[in-house]
Amino acid sequence: MSKEFGYIGKEVTQAFRDNKGIFTPQDIIELDQENKWTNFGQLELIETQTVSSTVSAIDFQNIKQDTYTIHFVTYNNVQSTSDNKKIQLQFFENGVLETSTVYQVGTFTQDAGGGSSVVTSTGTTAIRLSDNTGNETNRKINGYFYCFYMGDSTKYPFLSFHCGSLDTIPNYQFEFGNGLMTQQSYVDGFRIALSGGNYTTDSTFSLYGIRSF
Repeated sequence: MSKEFGYIGKEVTQAFRDNKGIFTPQDIIELDQENKWTNFGQLELIETQTVSSTVSAIDFQNIKQDTYTIHFVTYNNVQSTSDNKKIQLQFFENGVLETSTVYQVGTFTQDAGGGSSVVTSTGTTAIRLSDNTGNETNRKINGYFYCFYMGDSTKYPFLSFHCGSLDTIPNYQFEFGNGLMTQQSYVDGFRIALSGGNYTTDSTFSLYGIRSF
């Protein structure tokens, strides 16, 4: 008699086989054959881009949206050559960049001096991923975001981000928030751009996929 094992309990249905949260030996064999068992939940690097010349935007258009349902992006040492510029994101839909007013965003910002602000915007042309960055030495932004439902035309693509930077030297600030595209769409890429100026060299962006069943 084969033994079923795993965990989750009677009330939770495991999506892979609709069998109330229990993995059978056959489930594990099939998941392993599909390279899903050992890599489930792990970050898998898709691409890293480091700025080495004058650019104002970074495009990711090989995101493997049919393989991963969740994407994770880090941005490190990011700075603009112009003062008081934001990092922002737009999605590609079937290879075409969406630049119309179909984005919403809500953010919270806190600085070391005790100041804070909440910003919500609807009908915007991009999702902001940071507050203003300065162009003085060491005023770099570091952060990350998770992006969901790219590659699923029945869902609304959205993201959740967190970043930190120097507001005015040496005062630190952090920001977190969420953004959404207000139309169901097949998203197959995204652009991370500045609201003005160009990225300084060594600004680095890394894209990862997270496997799920």
